[in-house]
Amino acid sequence: MMPAARESLLDAAYTALARRPWSAVRMVDVAAAAGVSRQTLYNEFGGKDGLARALVRREADGYLAGVDRALTGPSDARDRLTATAEWTTTTARENALVRAMLTGCWSERLPAPALVPVRSGSAVPAQRRADGPLPSPADFVALVRDRAVAVLADPGVPRTDALDLARSCELVVRLALSCVAAPPAEGGVADLVRSALHRQSVP
Repeated sequence: MMPAARESLLDAAYTALARRPWSAVRMVDVAAAAGVSRQTLYNEFGGKDGLARALVRREADGYLAGVDRALTGPSDARDRLTATAEWTTTTARENALVRAMLTGCWSERLPAPALVPVRSGSAVPAQRRADGPLPSPADFVALVRDRAVAVLADPGVPRTDALDLARSCELVVRLALSCVAAPPAEGGVADLVRSALHRQSVP
């Protein structure tokens, strides 16, 4: 199957999930919405569990791609980290799957695929990846922290400074996740992050 067709199926599944609980989403309806046969859908994802894993994997990848964009903006390190925190809270507010992945709180409306890998006999490379391990909330903290450090660290800085930067980056990620769980007042995310970074060793 062409990647575009796979994306169309995932888009259809995401749209269906926005309208009804995952338990009420039918494979035949997802296939029809994407303009393919139900057999094509099963060939690509193996079943509804495979579709759920692929959907969760795609939303995780989309969130992390946004983190990368926020971290490579044309501004200083504090602004980049603030943008990363704002992206995290905004995306979690707008995307129930991202919110569930970041917090570990899966409502009954959502699919809740196991984070551990499942046996995959898929001939589709993208599905084999989706059948692999899915990130936990702790994994996301480490992934975003490590991305931030990789972008913001200057080559040749002393190890203690690098550790300070890593701690500051992790603090920002955890602060953002706390804002996902308990949203602050409007504009509060940026203010909280800037206040925290003011006391940290961030260039």
